[in-house]
Amino acid sequence: MVTGAAGFIGGHLTARLLAEGADVCGLDRRHPASDLVARRNLAEGCGQSRFSFHHVDLLTPGWEPVLNGADVVFHLAAVPGVRPSWGAAFDEYASCNVIATQRVMNAAIHARVPRVVVASSSSVYGRTDGRPSTENAATRPLSPYGVTKLATEALALAHAGRADSPTTVAALRYFTVYGPGQRPDMLIGRVLSAALEGTPLTVYGSGEQRRDFTYIDDVVDATLAAGRSHASGAFNVGAGAATSVSEVLRVAEQLTGRPVPTRPAPAADGDAPGTLADSTLARDVFGWRARVDLQAGMRRHLKWHCSRHATRCASTA
Repeated sequence: MVTGAAGFIGGHLTARLLAEGADVCGLDRRHPASDLVARRNLAEGCGQSRFSFHHVDLLTPGWEPVLNGADVVFHLAAVPGVRPSWGAAFDEYASCNVIATQRVMNAAIHARVPRVVVASSSSVYGRTDGRPSTENAATRPLSPYGVTKLATEALALAHAGRADSPTTVAALRYFTVYGPGQRPDMLIGRVLSAALEGTPLTVYGSGEQRRDFTYIDDVVDATLAAGRSHASGAFNVGAGAATSVSEVLRVAEQLTGRPVPTRPAPAADGDAPGTLADSTLARDVFGWRARVDLQAGMRRHLKWHCSRHATRCASTA
């Protein structure tokens, strides 16, 4: 079962599971019949006999029986994003990220599901000293979003630690996932669009913030590997290379042959100055390592973008 199946990572994961011959039950509060993004993300699943879609909100009781017989639950459903999590929007973050996880874990244990993989985030670390973060590093989130993701993983792992629990849990701390189908508010998609369309890209702060950008195919590989394991705990999923926003702009200009126009904006609250993963534990426990570097990943992302907007890409390098 995949919660958040109509999302960016959920759609890619669902497609891979189906390609590998699995029967997949997808849950999402967005319906592909009425939501264009959901329809695109689930395009490879809808219509396949091995895929069943359930239009449900995890906060509304009644969906729990779909868990019966599941071998693995990939719990990816969440409200994402650092900047929108401040203020009144926090109520939705707390409900969809924390309370929904409580209900998923209760249902999984009741259905005696042996394995749950939970999506967490590098946002749990907060401000770091620039060195790669290991899973035993201090967790001091800088945003309400990061707080909810830390609560999500801690809650799921607490359930796994119950004496009567048949369920093991891996909480995957994803580091800045990008690739085809990425949310439009995320950096790499915005950079490529700015280059191709000539519209200014808003750059928050100095542009020297560094991120460990991790390509979607690598993230799906890690998620599947975690699903096959029985080890409980938190695990970093990152490429292991920190790249600044300014460097991302330079790569985009090189790939498109066009400048990226920018406009400055103040640094955003909750925006960590840098993230960098030490994914040694995922390598040792799951046998996983990232294989796609930033240049190759952005090239694939650009190719996908151009397949959807051919006129914008007619003169790219």
